[in-house]
Amino acid sequence: MSMCTRKGTPGSDMEAACETKTPTLEPSSATQLPEGTNCLTCSEDGRYLSLGHCEGLSVWCASSLICVAEWLQDRVEITSIQMTRMAETAYLLCTVDDMGVARVFAYHCEDIQLLHVINIMENINERSICLTFEVFEGGVYGAASISCNGALWLEVYHFPIEAWRKELEVVLSQKQHSNSSGDVYMKWSPVAMVIKIKPLQISAGAAVDGPFEVLQTMDFLTHCLVLDVNTSCSPQAFNTDIGETKETNESPRRCTHHFLLPCGPNPGGSKAKSQPAGLPIAVCVWWSGSHNLLQYLLQKPQKNKPDVEPMPDVLWPNAKEILCSAVSRCTRYIAAGLQDGLVFVWDRKSASPLSVVPASVTGSPFTKMQFVDDWPVSADDSQTFTTAEVQLLVWCKGGAIHAVTTGRGTRSCTVQVTERPKHSGDLLTVTASVPFLQSLSLVVQRNGNMFLQDVVNKTTVCLLLPPTSHLVAAPCSPVYALNTKLQSLLIKAGEQDPSCRSSSQGGGQSQLFIFHFGESDIMKQYIVPPPVAPQQQEVLSCVTLEESCDLYLQQRARSVDERNKAISQTWKQLQETAETQQSCSKK
Repeated sequence: MSMCTRKGTPGSDMEAACETKTPTLEPSSATQLPEGTNCLTCSEDGRYLSLGHCEGLSVWCASSLICVAEWLQDRVEITSIQMTRMAETAYLLCTVDDMGVARVFAYHCEDIQLLHVINIMENINERSICLTFEVFEGGVYGAASISCNGALWLEVYHFPIEAWRKELEVVLSQKQHSNSSGDVYMKWSPVAMVIKIKPLQISAGAAVDGPFEVLQTMDFLTHCLVLDVNTSCSPQAFNTDIGETKETNESPRRCTHHFLLPCGPNPGGSKAKSQPAGLPIAVCVWWSGSHNLLQYLLQKPQKNKPDVEPMPDVLWPNAKEILCSAVSRCTRYIAAGLQDGLVFVWDRKSASPLSVVPASVTGSPFTKMQFVDDWPVSADDSQTFTTAEVQLLVWCKGGAIHAVTTGRGTRSCTVQVTERPKHSGDLLTVTASVPFLQSLSLVVQRNGNMFLQDVVNKTTVCLLLPPTSHLVAAPCSPVYALNTKLQSLLIKAGEQDPSCRSSSQGGGQSQLFIFHFGESDIMKQYIVPPPVAPQQQEVLSCVTLEESCDLYLQQRARSVDERNKAISQTWKQLQETAETQQSCSKK
């Protein structure tokens, strides 16, 4: 640990931090990366790294930084990779390449096996492209958004983890008995599609004008869906051809989804099956241009109706178009960033809105949001209407960041923690919460500067400085990973001056620098154990509508004192505001 001696852009955050002698941290180790490394991730247990590069992928030991296995194939450039542990010595790898092909691999005992290809190209005229691919922790569920000939949909899969574990052991046994390192044929168990979700197509003729006629002719859910389809599917809303944009530079349509754990009343009634602890029971989906968050239960389609398009089990309507969304780690809370600077937070446990907060007055639209204080669980978790607060960070397109604090029965507060940078190089490209450092976030700027910051308190705690010979590679989209177990940051960097390349470093290939925060004296005060998820319910708390209503009334009775206190505070604030306005009008 040392003090900053480098100079940043005049008037920049870097220069201000150096002037205040902010502590700095330099990498404790480095290693050469494979050529064309595009992505990097770390397993939850911190034991392994997985890297995607221009000729396949590789798995490294996180402590020794030695490659332990690789899967190489010509002209396969991996651009996205995710890793999760599915057994004590087995890990699932989910990748997407530059051609939009998604694959599922397994790493087991220093060997990588290709288990499944999500979107095999059978007809070149109907080539499907995987836009996003995500696997839920543990590897039981995965989801991919697929595009084909202008159509877009979301597929959710159930991976046969138990069968794959046994098959991996069989492959390992055969290799040991044959004393061969070559490939062993195995017909891997197939992947099951749980649900295929498309943008809803509801006839505009189902819509009516007046609210009274709406109540007479259709239910609330259908009415909201009709209005949503008519708004978002208009020709002016977007261009549905993926990869093509109109002359107005409108973005192509996209799908955003979140897996949801069991929480509160069961919207599906008896048709929803209980899940083992820690597994999701539903997926929340919204489409660009939409006003509604839609929840679909994860259940296999009926055999006699495999082609019936599913309808959402829950709909959360919003007054404005959704621009971004986030869920808390326990998935109890869902936040939506809307047009006109509104943040809408829904509480799944009470099946009602938690709050609506105006977060931006700059006119700059939201681009991203994330929960910061995502464990607002009281000692008695059955008390839904507690005064526990949730905290959100919301990013605007112009570069400003807002911190939103809100809760049931509490006064919402919005603070602009960062303003639009004066210099384009100071624009933030990464602001990621560091789970093992209390209240700190990793920040990367467009000019390549890195530091740890208490975003809410606007305090730069530590500058992260690679060697002067290197800069963060592609700082607008840096390749990095956080290792929670080893309390470290791994980030890709390249040489500043290509003419200074050393032949001993393989002709100037990119380096992987490792910052170990646990070895720094100034960082030890911030280190905390990673959050442990609260125990999820083995069974859903409510099955029938009557049980849901009973639970709701019980919670209302328990919270009557808190709600009366909140009402008194609100009336007091209204009186103070009225008196202030009256005094101003007299002047």
